[in-house]
Amino acid sequence: MNPLILLAVVVATHAADAKPTTKAPAAGAKMSSSALSAPWTGPNGGWPAFDKVKIGDFLPAFEAAMAANLKEIDAIANDPQPPTFDNTTLALERSGQELMRVRNVYSVWTSNLMTDEFKPIQNEVEPKLAALQDTIFQNAKLFARVEAVYQSTQAPTPAVPSGRAGPAKLTPEQQRLAWLYWNNFVRAGAKLDDTAKKKVADINQKLAALFATFGQNLQADEDTALFFKADDLVGLPQSFKDGAAAAAAEAGHKGEFAVTNTRSSMDPFLSYADRRDLREKVWRTYYNRGDNGDAHDNNAGISAILKLRAERAKLLGFATHAHWRLADKMAKTPENAMSLMMQVWPSAIGRVREEVRDMQALADLEGAATKSKLKIEPWDYRYYAEKVRKAKYALDANDVKPYLELEKVKQAMFWQAGQLYGLTFSPVKNAPVFHADVLVYEVKSAAGVHVAYWWFDPYARAGKNSGAWEMAYRGQDKIDGGHPVLVSNNSNFVKGNPGEPVLLSWDDVTTMFHEFGHALHEMSSNVTYPSLAGTATATDFVEFPSQVNENWASTTEILNRFLTNAKGEPMPKSLVDKIKKSETFNTGFDVTEYLSAALVDMKLHLAGDKSIDPDAFERETLKELGMPSELVMRHRTPQFRHVFGGDDYSAGYYSYLWSEVIDHDAFDAFTEATGPYDKAVAKRFYETIMSVGNTVDPADAYRAFRGRDPKIDAYLRSKGFPPPTTKKK
Repeated sequence: MNPLILLAVVVATHAADAKPTTKAPAAGAKMSSSALSAPWTGPNGGWPAFDKVKIGDFLPAFEAAMAANLKEIDAIANDPQPPTFDNTTLALERSGQELMRVRNVYSVWTSNLMTDEFKPIQNEVEPKLAALQDTIFQNAKLFARVEAVYQSTQAPTPAVPSGRAGPAKLTPEQQRLAWLYWNNFVRAGAKLDDTAKKKVADINQKLAALFATFGQNLQADEDTALFFKADDLVGLPQSFKDGAAAAAAEAGHKGEFAVTNTRSSMDPFLSYADRRDLREKVWRTYYNRGDNGDAHDNNAGISAILKLRAERAKLLGFATHAHWRLADKMAKTPENAMSLMMQVWPSAIGRVREEVRDMQALADLEGAATKSKLKIEPWDYRYYAEKVRKAKYALDANDVKPYLELEKVKQAMFWQAGQLYGLTFSPVKNAPVFHADVLVYEVKSAAGVHVAYWWFDPYARAGKNSGAWEMAYRGQDKIDGGHPVLVSNNSNFVKGNPGEPVLLSWDDVTTMFHEFGHALHEMSSNVTYPSLAGTATATDFVEFPSQVNENWASTTEILNRFLTNAKGEPMPKSLVDKIKKSETFNTGFDVTEYLSAALVDMKLHLAGDKSIDPDAFERETLKELGMPSELVMRHRTPQFRHVFGGDDYSAGYYSYLWSEVIDHDAFDAFTEATGPYDKAVAKRFYETIMSVGNTVDPADAYRAFRGRDPKIDAYLRSKGFPPPTTKKK
């Protein structure tokens, strides 16, 4: 994929405390000969030389790669020949390969291996990347050529005398690519005057610095842990204690138990720890990340980011940053996104009130026995939800966990990918990795043809972003002989004692299937041009293939074949029945926790250029929305990496709901046929969705699969919410 299409989005945290600079790298900068810059070697198109990377090589490698990219851009912009698809659009697709190699390895270090030694490099690199991007997008000669190619796709084909050849007609995919380049140039300010262009460039560099600071502050808080004694862990399952003991020993606290400041550690502690005071302590530590009024506090940076985004949107001709971000998405406008969210919000908070009533009744019974009274607080929600689950459904999540081994879940994902898409996965022993925990697999098609290499980095560690994500080191394309996919999935599971299986929660399982869905989207790509391949789609569509993939985790075939205990026994039917019966349990919490964050994100970016105190805005907005006091946003504003670690998901967290509505509607196509593994539907899904990337408009792609636009009914049904009401005229 060309750096222009990437739009300076790196999957990792972005960069910098450094003072922004408007200078692009000099065209004569010294070339680097490091493993970062060199073409990748190895089988099937090569792979990154992770094992040879030296931190000291990043800066010279970037300088050399940026200089090389500028030289390529200048050659395209100053080509004396009239602009054509081949000498302009295709030439841009071919440019920047050295820079992409450096950036993709760099993104691994910023997200998986962040250290104090690496932070100054990130601080220096990010503003330079922003400056390079603006230098390219604001190149008037280059834009004139890009626009000429795009306009040629819009004009009617001229008549030509009989016997003469007419102008070469572009394929639909070439037309889409020509539009994409033109659209990205225009959205970046290519049509602005010089004064406005300079202002946009200055804003972009300042934002790059602020994004990096945000990410580094958050990482500093996430690299902490709370240490407890054995007596503090009453109620917690042994599997959690084993992992916590191993984490404490690794941190130099042998004999204690570490609760790391990540969701994978926090969530089970809040679900099972009997000590209410310690639940509150863990809860506050986790939800106050980036919000402690110290050197790592993110509030001032967020205020500055919002101001700069609002200013840039106005320069680009949009009412707000939200309007700019959504103009080329499926939703098109913030109003459409807000309309969908507010259709769901009343049902979500209504369900939370029901859930709290059930929990409070249970807490009151316990209080009557001990002559104490307890009001459900956010640090109580998960704990009492588990008690209600046991009471209502005779289902203890700890009864399920022995069947959710990490290795078996991974094998289940491989099997599902084989059933739907014909893919097979085989371990690779000699592939370079960036950490000893990382595993690599070769992926082949049903015909035995190489498709991809897949890296899997499962465990939490210092310097690694929290959560889970997919990252492509190289996307698929067919130009210049073609290139297969290099892709990774990254998680933060707590490693147990040596030789013992790592047990997951059900939320962990669905998250694994979700992120693997992104990887499958990359692997299934079958397009010509890298900028249109795989997941290079609108953010409110890119989550659709990943979210629909979650549905297969709970299929009977997966439960019976792979989710087995240490003895190899599948879940008993009685346990499966309980799980199925409780599928809509706690959906109020799940949807409200997510949707409140999406609504605050959108409202922050619809507020325009007024000064915003993030904490106060979050508090006041949630009050206006009627947010139940018993829970908080999934990502509170000072730790909202999706939104303030870069631009890509800003005013875009709604995308998960938008995509989930599509996902449930799409999965119905399978169940309406012969079931989740229906071959004909899977083939149609591959051909119309998974393989086409961004070669067609997402809405058209969905209609090609489903025969109509998506409906919200299946989503509401999956949550146990009431069906949509039809308004009378």
